[in-house]
Amino acid sequence: MEEVLEKLYQSYTGVMPDSAAELPGSGSHRRYFRLTGSAGSYMAVKGTSAEENNTFIYLSDHFRSKGLNVPKVLLVSQDRLSYLQEDLGDGILFDLVSAGRENGVYSPGEVDLLKKAIAQLPRLQYLGAEGMDWSKTQGAFNARLIDFDLNYFKYCFLKATGLEFNEALLQDDFDKLREDLLEEDSDTFLHRDFQARNIMVSDGKPWIIDFQGGRRGPIYYDVASFVWQARSRFPEALRQELIGTYLEALKEFTDVDEGHFRSRLRLFVLFRTLQVLGAYGFRGYFEKKPHFIASVPYALSNLRTLLQTPFDDYPHLNEILLQLTRMPQFNDIPENKTLEVHIYSFAYKKGIPADNTGNGGGYVFDCRSVNNPGKYDYYRQFNGRDPEVIKFLEDDGEITTFLDSVYKLVDAHVERFLERKFTHLQVSFGCTGGQHRSVYSAEHLAGHLANKYNVKVVLTHRELNVERVL
Repeated sequence: MEEVLEKLYQSYTGVMPDSAAELPGSGSHRRYFRLTGSAGSYMAVKGTSAEENNTFIYLSDHFRSKGLNVPKVLLVSQDRLSYLQEDLGDGILFDLVSAGRENGVYSPGEVDLLKKAIAQLPRLQYLGAEGMDWSKTQGAFNARLIDFDLNYFKYCFLKATGLEFNEALLQDDFDKLREDLLEEDSDTFLHRDFQARNIMVSDGKPWIIDFQGGRRGPIYYDVASFVWQARSRFPEALRQELIGTYLEALKEFTDVDEGHFRSRLRLFVLFRTLQVLGAYGFRGYFEKKPHFIASVPYALSNLRTLLQTPFDDYPHLNEILLQLTRMPQFNDIPENKTLEVHIYSFAYKKGIPADNTGNGGGYVFDCRSVNNPGKYDYYRQFNGRDPEVIKFLEDDGEITTFLDSVYKLVDAHVERFLERKFTHLQVSFGCTGGQHRSVYSAEHLAGHLANKYNVKVVLTHRELNVERVL
């Protein structure tokens, strides 16, 4: 835990935090900590770029002045590398619609959350642009940015596949695509990564986060990002419903020619898909992060659907993309996650859980070094899933330090098992009665792994007789 973050909490609240828990990371180098104490819970952010932080802070203040739901920045460190912001909780839209994503059928409640989120997009694009000092953002959607993203696709994904292509002909198509993307100019805000992982849900309302890469740009790009997010696997009918919701909300700000909008949107879906494949290639093939490699077939599935109507204006690019979608390694999206992680909580006096898969190995962590709430009469009626026990353990802080070490060990194991295509890993947490510390630890590791990796997590609290799948 960074001392500067604790000092931010103290400077804002007047007291030191009692505990700090780092949240799972994503594709960026920013680190997020939940600081909790007698003055409440706040999020502390540690970045690596003062310029990026300054952009986020300016945009947060500006958007809030327009009545948009974005997190409020409360205090900034002197070096501008860290800041304190309000805590919106743990309701990430991507997680809240996970059931629909897994089985391909989104419930009415999940659809309602998705529609609420995309209905906020025109407000961000138009109200957010009012009075904006664009010099304090990342600039504008322009030819240079398009070239960066197209080359990102070419060098970080296309070349890594080994597919042969004519570079001169491809560049001709890239030049034409750039010209077409820049055909319209609008004074609107472009988030540039508007997707379910960057939307929080708090008190039933969507809150937009991670907009520091935003700039002046066309409205179509963010719609493409949200509706064609590779991992979401939206059925076509739901895609059309979400576009319809967006267009209805858009009418508050501008006249809508639906035919023209859909024609332009298709072009930006193509461009966004190429950008995403470039990112997956870089994070997966070069940085060796298995989650991104596993995401490639989902993006290619979107591309396969898109190419049912050819892009005749870009003939060589169209042919290359068709060949990519036919490559065997991209043909199938696995319906089941390849690695299952079985996580147990248990009482030592009743023995360590057996590995019924026959694989053996994995981890058994002894939680008995952590302060035990079970030694107090009040907490014996609760278990590690109850708010009373959670508060006790997190206020004490030992469990956070313990789990930080667990995460590092298990993450490394999961990543290696994914690379080697192993199918099973077992992790068990034991304590005296199997009710408090082990239950808390198993719950938090399960959530951590389910959020971070494309794995199936089977969570069993043996002494509580509870089992669930994440």
